Amino acid sequence: MLADPETPAWQDFRLVPPALVLWLGVLTGLLWSWWVALGAGLVSVGVASFLLWRWRVTRPRWFAGAGALLIAGLVLAGPLTIRLAQAQHDPLSTLAARGATVTVRVTVDERPKPIESAGYAGQQAGARSVVIAATVDQAEAAGKPVATRGRVVLLAPFQSWSSLLPAQDVTATGSLALPRDADLTVAVVYVRGPPVAATKPPWWQRAAASTREALRQACSVLSPDAAGLLPGLVVGDTSGVSPQVQREFKDAGLSHLMAVSGSNLAVVAGAVLLLLRALRLGPRLSAAVAGLALVGFVILTGGEPSVLRAGVMGAVALLALALGRKRSVLPALAAAVCVLVVYDPAMAVNFGFALSVVATAGLVLLAPRWVDAMTRRGVPPGLAEGLAIPLAAFLVTAPVIAGMAGQVSVVSIAANVLAAPVVAPATVLGVVTAVLATFWPAAAHVPALAAGPEAHWLLIVARHASRVPGAVLPWPDGWWGGLLALAAVIVLIVVLRRPRLRMGVALALVCVLLVVVPARVIAPGWPPAGWAMVACDVGQGDAEVLSMTEPGRAIVVDTGPEPGPVDECLARLGVDRVPLVVLSHLHADHISGLDSVFDGRSVGAVGVGPGRMPAWAWQQVAQVAARHGVPLLELELGQRLDWPGLTLEVIGPRYVSPRQDDDDADGTNINNASIVLRAFTPAGRVLLTGDVELLAQADLLDSGTDLHAEVLKVPHHGSRFSNPRFLAEVAPRLALISVGAGNSYGHPSKSTVDALTADGALVTRTDTDGDVAVTTDKGEPAVVRKGK
Repeated sequence: MLADPETPAWQDFRLVPPALVLWLGVLTGLLWSWWVALGAGLVSVGVASFLLWRWRVTRPRWFAGAGALLIAGLVLAGPLTIRLAQAQHDPLSTLAARGATVTVRVTVDERPKPIESAGYAGQQAGARSVVIAATVDQAEAAGKPVATRGRVVLLAPFQSWSSLLPAQDVTATGSLALPRDADLTVAVVYVRGPPVAATKPPWWQRAAASTREALRQACSVLSPDAAGLLPGLVVGDTSGVSPQVQREFKDAGLSHLMAVSGSNLAVVAGAVLLLLRALRLGPRLSAAVAGLALVGFVILTGGEPSVLRAGVMGAVALLALALGRKRSVLPALAAAVCVLVVYDPAMAVNFGFALSVVATAGLVLLAPRWVDAMTRRGVPPGLAEGLAIPLAAFLVTAPVIAGMAGQVSVVSIAANVLAAPVVAPATVLGVVTAVLATFWPAAAHVPALAAGPEAHWLLIVARHASRVPGAVLPWPDGWWGGLLALAAVIVLIVVLRRPRLRMGVALALVCVLLVVVPARVIAPGWPPAGWAMVACDVGQGDAEVLSMTEPGRAIVVDTGPEPGPVDECLARLGVDRVPLVVLSHLHADHISGLDSVFDGRSVGAVGVGPGRMPAWAWQQVAQVAARHGVPLLELELGQRLDWPGLTLEVIGPRYVSPRQDDDDADGTNINNASIVLRAFTPAGRVLLTGDVELLAQADLLDSGTDLHAEVLKVPHHGSRFSNPRFLAEVAPRLALISVGAGNSYGHPSKSTVDALTADGALVTRTDTDGDVAVTTDKGEPAVVRKGK
């Protein structure tokens, strides 16, 4: 295919309009209605017919492009519109609007995806449900068959459904609901029971699952975080990646490394190509063998739609190599878009598909130009590629990521530049580990250990990048947020292309560096000087930090509902030594962040109360303490603990119910077994109450203990189970409520807040104020809010 004389020799845009017509036509048809796709197809047919008539003599080289546009319009107005209309008028959608109960026989399309839970109250953190994309083969409602072959999403229990594999047939019964996503999904099925009559998965799916499990076992020789990360880099298996690591990679703009994408396949195919070219094989034969390796890799990762998309995008580069022309890449990419949208119209609204397309386009259209421009200015070629490729990828994918994640990572370019040198070696070593692990597990430990330093480097980059002040900027999510980010990128490009405007941008950046950075980094406003206590913003949970005289040392009381937030709070406070972590009680929203307290810090001991329920929570705490080699200390009533500048007294619980068991459905007995601490700090007395409810509060009142305190950590996130007499007895000047925004528990209760304010307390809340610090002002307690 030859480029038009008016087009640069390395580009050929003739297939781009048909690809855009199919992609945008299906996208608008899914987001609005099928008739929009029909209209777009008919308009495209009309435009293509006019161009064919005009260009038959004047521009013969573009004649083929107009013909492709005509075909694309016909396909959009015909088969694709019919598929959209069928999905939007599927009988299951009508039943879903009524919440009907159905029995469906489905074919599983993708591996079950766990829904992670932070764990609140008595619930254990982790996955309790899975999301399974499936296609309906048969359906029955109220004893009558339903004529449908639509796609559904199953929301099912984790324990019995997580082991299913793609291509398995299974029967499920559940209630229907309308889907939230604008794709081809016709209904959501809420399944309560186990799968019924599941067929045996095909051999390649069993082989892929076995290989993934062997890879996880081989990676066990690495540290826990590295062992979880390496399978994610290789096959997109993030089951062993902790929530904290996932958050750090997301904030650093590196989360794409843990999803199977065209880059994964390009690395694998590239390694095969280098080996074959070293053996002096020709480019066409090398491309063919690399293509076979690519097919094998797709099978290894499960052959799901997302992997298929990545495989097609990876094949684009191989096709260009086989043809031996750089300008073949763009037509191949456009053809891939056409094929994928026609094969699966739902890809048109898939953020991953958009990321793959725009990233490949950016690398084809922008990166080579920028590399040439930098090398002409004396930048070494290797460094120019290392800078141009992540910059181009960031620029073109920023709108998609902003709309998908609802945030923009301003450290993404730097993080990707630092990560780039180790991604390919880690991926190749991971693939070698997976292959060896299937037939020689002992030998697989060698490449796994060799990949360890690369995995640790990625973890370090993600951790430090995510902790840069202002690393993540909030952004509107969804397609409108993506369009807003696209407009911002266009404006930035226009500005940077004009010398005078470019100078203005440079001056603005200098002002930011001279004013904002020193104010926020060199002399940060957080933590405030002389802080005595901080209530960390950890969501719907508790985590308090009590300072000592010696900088960097503090006591931690409770650790929040998940790893990460408490670690970040301690990092902001500069705490690197924790003599004691106190867990007020064993509910997940108080203990699930325990492991992250140890991250980069020395911890002396973990203090617990008399409660040992729920059993899973006690076991989890014991395992974390044993893994880090610290003792578990049971804090007893009346015990006093002294450190420089801080004293703790244990004043509760006064009574522990014998019914701390798994039948304690609402968790009241476990809440009432919370350790109650009275802390003596430079800001005055602080009362830390865990989640004590009415019975435990009454016990404290009846004990005659002096409960008065200048600062109160309000019990149970400010729930309505607070005795006004107890609050009046404490009579705090400051009341700190640790609570998550938009929680489903109704915390804090208006009656509790009103009772506190009526007694003269200043009420602060972590859901609106962020981290809250207590300081001293002329010997009196004062509060400083960090803000969200």
